[in-house]
Amino acid sequence: MHVDLPQKLYYGIGEVADAFGVKTSLIRFWEKEFDVIKPKKNAKGNRKFTPEDIKNLELIYHLVKERGFTLEGAKTHLKEEGHKTLTNFEIIRKLETIKSTLIKLKNQL
Repeated sequence: MHVDLPQKLYYGIGEVADAFGVKTSLIRFWEKEFDVIKPKKNAKGNRKFTPEDIKNLELIYHLVKERGFTLEGAKTHLKEEGHKTLTNFEIIRKLETIKSTLIKLKNQL
């Protein structure tokens, strides 16, 4: 899944949940379970997710929802191969974006 959010410094939890097609409770749950997700909180306690948080959530979503990892399996995978996995994941997402752009261009011909 590639999340399509406008470029901003911070995103609210509702925006994030909508972008992933999940409930806000799942985002809060993943925040507690995965230490790579560290949203800022404003004076009211509202979570503000950074683009880095979104990237980590995409990776967690990919591991858990698309590849079928258990939460423990995803945690272990992130700890043992986190940087490598994130780099590979980013490359795959960029290639998917390029592919969809090329397909759109082809269809316009």
